[in-house]
Order: sequence, then structure tokens, then C-alpha cells
Amino acid sequence: MGEGPHFWSAPFERNAEFGGLGLPSRISERDTAMRLKGMNTTATTIGAIVTDAVLTKAEAHRLAIRGHDGFARALLPAHLPLDGDTIFTAATGTKPLAGVPDFLELCHLATLVMARAIARGVYEATALPVEGAQPAWRDRYPDRC
Repeated sequence: MGEGPHFWSAPFERNAEFGGLGLPSRISERDTAMRLKGMNTTATTIGAIVTDAVLTKAEAHRLAIRGHDGFARALLPAHLPLDGDTIFTAATGTKPLAGVPDFLELCHLATLVMARAIARGVYEATALPVEGAQPAWRDRYPDRC
């Protein structure tokens, strides 16, 4: 969030998987201001939602869309016009769903898991070992690890 150590995904965190910081006591205009990290025009995020459920092609597509909701809960900004944000969905087809409520829950969980996965990825990442690379979250906030 902004220049601080907190994650937009904080409400969905489980077992301090990305530091257990929760939300800051106050969210300022600076926290929600437009910020681009890295390149000046793009910030592509790629992910996958994989399940053992039996899904139709349409349901797999819908599940990927719900994963994009996770992007919006973890990244600000998300889905900019020049981004190539993409989510792939795969289903092994080993477990049939009992009905619509099961599929709705699967969609809900895809959103939450994607938001958590992004925060975990940032929290666990290390900086690239090249000159000029952006520092990792752990480099910026070593006292929060």
C-alpha cells in the first residue's frame, strides 16, 4: 500500500503468511494515489487458478474472471490499459461439483486465493541479483519479516 509495508490483501491473510501486519490504522490519499513500479507504462501480472473440480469451458473462463477480482484486491492499480494481466485456469476434473452453490464458492475462493498469492509472492520474493534492480519488499522492510 503506497510507500508502506502493508498489503491491500491484508483482510484475506491467513496465519501471517505475508507478515501479519494487517491494515494500517489510516489509509491516506498518498496510499491510493496512482503509482507505477518498475517500467513506466506496464505492470503485467500473470497467474493461474488450478482446481480438481469438474468444470465446463465456460465455468473455467468464469473462474479466471474471478481470479482477476483477486488482482483488484491485491494490486492498485490493476488492469490498466497497457497491462497484459492474464489468468489461466486449469481443472483436473477429478471432483464433480454438487451444484451451483459449490461453483459459487469456488469462484469466491479463487478471488481470495489470488489476492493472497500475490501478497505472498511479494512478501517472499528476493531482489534480482543485477545492478539497478528494484529492492524486494524484504529489503525495504527488513524489520517486518
